[in-house]
Amino acid sequence: PNVHVMWARPGMGQDFIFIRLLEPHNHAEWFIESLMRLLERFKVAMYCQVGGMYDLVPHTRPLLVTGRASGKEATAKLAKLGMSSSNRGGYQGPTSITSLVSMQAAEMGMETMSLMVHLPQYTQFEDDYAGAVRLMEALASFYNLPADDSYVKRAEQQMEQISSAVEKDPQIKATVEQLENSYDSRAKRRAARAAPRLSPEVERFLTEVEKRLGEN
Repeated sequence: PNVHVMWARPGMGQDFIFIRLLEPHNHAEWFIESLMRLLERFKVAMYCQVGGMYDLVPHTRPLLVTGRASGKEATAKLAKLGMSSSNRGGYQGPTSITSLVSMQAAEMGMETMSLMVHLPQYTQFEDDYAGAVRLMEALASFYNLPADDSYVKRAEQQMEQISSAVEKDPQIKATVEQLENSYDSRAKRRAARAAPRLSPEVERFLTEVEKRLGEN
């Protein structure tokens, strides 16, 4: 009773089926089986699971999105976001009953992709619009979909509420500053790993030039 299925075709583009899933309290096997029958009935080519998780990240920085994929096109879409589908740089997050849908979809020959937005642990909104906007940005880049301005405005309002509350609580403010430092350090490490490595000859040349400049 808590599953909602919707269909859309933007313009003359491809068809989309949107499925809102919540963890079942029982009959999980039947739940997964019925979803697989739905995907098979409509000949779904790619299954993409999107969701959010709470993490030790600050609200003052861009929300992180991690993911994983199987299949050539899905992997290319993740690469477009600058994410790898490997364990090292890919999805990090909780595993649930609904995650089994991706596993079985892959076994049936469908391409699969999972996107998880990391939300500040100290916010705990029932509807986190900043997280929704971040996921919509990722999906829009894949499928050329328009952004929902109403969500953007609500996200800005939530950010203002959070910033105001943080300023009034010195302890939370100090915690946010620590999270910012940790976030920035991790960002620098990711950038360093992503930076193209120079050839050994070029590195030796630059080292020699630096050494000569130091002697002068």
